[in-house]
Amino acid sequence: MPGDTPELPAKDLRTLIPEYADLARETILLNPEPGDPGVRESSLGGKLLWPADEPWPYCAQEDHWTFGSDPSNRTEIVPGAVPMVPILQLFARDVPGLEFPEGKDLLQLVWCALMHEQDPRLLVMPQLYWRNEAEVVAGGLLSEPPGVSEGEYDEDNMPEPSTLSPTTAEDYPRWLDLPKDMEETWERRLRLPTGRAVRPPDSNLIGTKVGGWPAWTQPADWPDCESGHRMEHLLTITGDIQLGDCGGVYFFHCRQCPGLPWDWRFDCH
Repeated sequence: MPGDTPELPAKDLRTLIPEYADLARETILLNPEPGDPGVRESSLGGKLLWPADEPWPYCAQEDHWTFGSDPSNRTEIVPGAVPMVPILQLFARDVPGLEFPEGKDLLQLVWCALMHEQDPRLLVMPQLYWRNEAEVVAGGLLSEPPGVSEGEYDEDNMPEPSTLSPTTAEDYPRWLDLPKDMEETWERRLRLPTGRAVRPPDSNLIGTKVGGWPAWTQPADWPDCESGHRMEHLLTITGDIQLGDCGGVYFFHCRQCPGLPWDWRFDCH
């Protein structure tokens, strides 16, 4: 729409289109702030409470690479597995709005901080884990995760170690995610007395968050589990990490199936 098209306040939109108000979901904004979080704190890019008897995850893709210090010069990485890096750690006590699997109270996310070939499924190769904090502590902790030589990671794919200050908020879908029938009906409702179209606002909250709606920058791409259920949005990581031209990384899970299967998507600006 033209840039000078007037925008309708969100509260007025919810009055004119009540079914839009029905799409509200609670989200937990994580609000990362650079810091030095400990292994028993929720964090973005911080150290993880990792079991001593569980091998640290590695990315085994042989084609991973990094631009290094010169963006115009793609630097190949020596073939072989490289350690994944900590991305997110959430304790249930910090995010009471997140439903954990029975017996679990800790969510951890790692991914590969190197670049991969053009297959979009190979962007960061994430791994997600649900754990029980007391069981991990009782079994002993990994003293230090493995590292790689300086310069081997792509810094754009790594968040700065940050503490979290979760807050709850009301979240709405982006226009890319609205039901088609709603999109078809609002045009005739959102007009000024002069007949001029009114630009609807975007009430989607953009940032690293749990629950709510994905902050798509391209058409919505919700995954289905193997049983055919559309997965629920679990979390979005965006804004606090560059990932090249990636708009965000979105994680989903299916709470209807045993084992809580999960999947992920990303899109570009």
